[in-house]
Amino acid sequence: MARNDKRVKVTLECTTCKRRNYITKKNKLNDRERIEMKKYCRWERAHTLHKETR
Repeated sequence: MARNDKRVKVTLECTTCKRRNYITKKNKLNDRERIEMKKYCRWERAHTLHKETR
């Protein structure tokens, strides 16, 4: 089975503590801009904004 190159791995970084907490996948054809999600940061012990890093 061939690997689908349309979905790429992206790393999400917490905007408050600057740690890279999550790795997820996104479709680079449909979502060209960087992802922003509210995720739980275990160092901040709260839900914070996480942004995609390159």
